[in-house]
Amino acid sequence: MRYVVDPALCCAHGRCVELAPTVYDLDDDGFNSEAGNAVEVPAGQEDAATRGAQSCPDGAIQILV
Repeated sequence: MRYVVDPALCCAHGRCVELAPTVYDLDDDGFNSEAGNAVEVPAGQEDAATRGAQSCPDGAIQILV
């Protein structure tokens, strides 16, 4: 499983990291540090990745199966 964050939609709410700190990471400005890249979800963290993506109020995170 992978995820991708649309850099045009990410508004630095940080909810993804609040719910899944082992999956998502923020840069110094509070935006997802991997925006624009397809990122592999660590094994066993698929549910956390999904919760983090669903929590994004801007719909910036897409889960790729």
